[in-house]
Amino acid sequence: MTDNSRFFACIMAGGSGERFWPMSRARAPKQLIKLFGDMTLLEATVHRLDGVVPRKNIFVLTNEVQLAAARAALPMLAPGQVVAEPAKRDTAPAAALATALVRARNPRGVMALLSSDAMIHDGKRCGQQISAALSRAAVTDALLTVGIPPSFPATGFGYLELGKQIARGADGSAIRKVKRFVEKPDAATAKRYVTSGKFFWNAGMFAWSVDAFLAEADRSAPTLAAFIRGFPARKPADYIAKKFPTLEPKTSLDFAIMEQARAVETVVAEFDWDDVGLWTALPKHVATDESGNTAKGPVLVAGATNNIVISNGRMIALCGVKDLVVVETADAVLVCHRDAVHDIKQLTGKLPKELL
Repeated sequence: MTDNSRFFACIMAGGSGERFWPMSRARAPKQLIKLFGDMTLLEATVHRLDGVVPRKNIFVLTNEVQLAAARAALPMLAPGQVVAEPAKRDTAPAAALATALVRARNPRGVMALLSSDAMIHDGKRCGQQISAALSRAAVTDALLTVGIPPSFPATGFGYLELGKQIARGADGSAIRKVKRFVEKPDAATAKRYVTSGKFFWNAGMFAWSVDAFLAEADRSAPTLAAFIRGFPARKPADYIAKKFPTLEPKTSLDFAIMEQARAVETVVAEFDWDDVGLWTALPKHVATDESGNTAKGPVLVAGATNNIVISNGRMIALCGVKDLVVVETADAVLVCHRDAVHDIKQLTGKLPKELL
């Protein structure tokens, strides 16, 4: 049996989930609400790591506003394993903080950096492939990603252009060289990428050894490397509060580190993955009736088709309407055309603070 005592996982869980308003709020965003079942997306992410890394080796990175809710959602973790970033600094500084937390526990640590808000049904295979990524990261200086085979020409995701296969995990996972990272493409380019078979979605799932990440940070983001090296082994709260808000560059992990790295490899995913970024993602994961309506809670429909309806208490009755998204909470109701779900984020600048 593989010794996984060196393995850690850090989960980024500070997103705002504004496109899932009114259920998703600043204090309880998408990853902290039960949209798809009895478990939040954050809880499901932690449970997928069972048998992959010891529970004591899991850290969750959130923000100060969401800290209490994140800790409440994860009673299986000690409070100190859920850490609040004191300022919004994007994913490159977050990756540096995650690496510093791991290095303080084990300078020879190998870690996965994961997002908290994807929907994955095949958690078992996902866990096996995260384990494969960790095992590979333990024996190489490369930084690892997880590449998702694209199911359609998405324009909302970044892509990885893959090269040849260079290894295979003990579980059978194919590990391929990453030739380059590609920003979100236009529709024609995305179609060309998918047709070629060489481009995979960048799911924002990573693995590396502490030493490998430090070496790359020394080259391309020395302030992040200095932050990691100066991180105290015990009681780091004051250090985080003082140093983290000043970290530069305030940019994405891909731009600051991954695109500059000397060697990047990817584990080709064999599990389902959906970033569930919009209300229109629900029909893939929640039962739909014969008229195409997806409903949760007390909902009645008559002559209504192709609607997404979520009630958190009060009865919602739809009659003779189609292609709507209707979401009810105790203090707000959203009514939106399905084609306008991308624009829900625009409402947040107009809402009173108590509804954010």
